Amino acid sequence: MAGARRRIDVGEGQAALAAWVATQDAIQGSDGNAAPPSRSVIATAVRYSLEEVTARAPGNSVEVRVPPFGVTQCVEGPRHTRGTPPNVIECDADTWLGLVTGRLAWAEALDGGRVAASGLRADLSGILPL
Repeated sequence: MAGARRRIDVGEGQAALAAWVATQDAIQGSDGNAAPPSRSVIATAVRYSLEEVTARAPGNSVEVRVPPFGVTQCVEGPRHTRGTPPNVIECDADTWLGLVTGRLAWAEALDGGRVAASGLRADLSGILPL
């Protein structure tokens, strides 16, 4: 990330993403008895992937929110400094991780109401999946 320090170790983040994917595969392939991923795995995967989005699309024109785990600003363009940003993307952790891993397409998430995106620059389809 252009000069920014990562808070999540890259190896740890990639491992958390892989664990999330493996858990999702187990859930889909089971009869409903597979355990969901731990909160710690989800938190690490979300925070790592938000850092990775910022590294790949640095800037401050779009705010990506994945409550309660994290928020980042990314994408080049006009800098946001006060109040509600003009370009906001918000979704839950499972939706975000689905987008990041390619298990969910951007258009599908928007059409299904799983992502709230407002503003002209609030489109990460050219960045996701990572």
